[in-house]
Amino acid sequence: MAVLAIDTSAAVAVALLDDLGTLLASRRVVEQRRHAELLAPMVEEVLAEAGLAPQDLGAVVVGTGPAPFTGLRVGLVTGRTLAFALGVPLHGVASLDAVASEAADRLDLPPGSSVLVVTDARRREVYHARYAVGETGAFGATAVTTTSGPDVGAALDVVAAGHAVEAVVVGQGTALYPDAFRDDQVPDDAPTLPDPAVLARLALARAATGEVLPSEPLYLRRPDAQVPAGAKRASG
Repeated sequence: MAVLAIDTSAAVAVALLDDLGTLLASRRVVEQRRHAELLAPMVEEVLAEAGLAPQDLGAVVVGTGPAPFTGLRVGLVTGRTLAFALGVPLHGVASLDAVASEAADRLDLPPGSSVLVVTDARRREVYHARYAVGETGAFGATAVTTTSGPDVGAALDVVAAGHAVEAVVVGQGTALYPDAFRDDQVPDDAPTLPDPAVLARLALARAATGEVLPSEPLYLRRPDAQVPAGAKRASG
């Protein structure tokens, strides 16, 4: 049975893998506004490329953020709807976990290394989490364990709090706020966005150990669009 992974925390991205973690097809569009318009056709495309139907899915994986409300919600709702309709498990994995795991693999970081992931939170802030690198295990996933975060704040405040000490720093936040991080901590070839294929491999590895993988979103702060305080509903 195949596994479909969806992440809309920083881009609109989907990946289809077999039950051993081998990538069958993937799509990614860097877009912050048209998530709902793009996501369903992308799911259809990866299934068609692999010659599969929705009924061939054995699980659905969703990236749970952290991310702004609107984009993240589209991916979560789509994943939940598919999993419910097909009667298959839904697994949630923090999107920052995927960036950390891919960084550890791509940069060949030894177990015990520290990785700080910083991504765009808008409002001149970053979402951030620090990880300890583990072993590469089942399904080709490099294990990562959160040691601080996820949280949201200004990049300079993240550094001042010590989260970057003796850590490799990765994620799109490094390009947005280059003055906050030392050049020798930011590898040139590090990943910047969550890869849904890595999300799927992490989910498969964690689920195989019996770990529960909830799909609750990590918004970390209230939506940008708010109903003004004291606003009244129209009656009629």
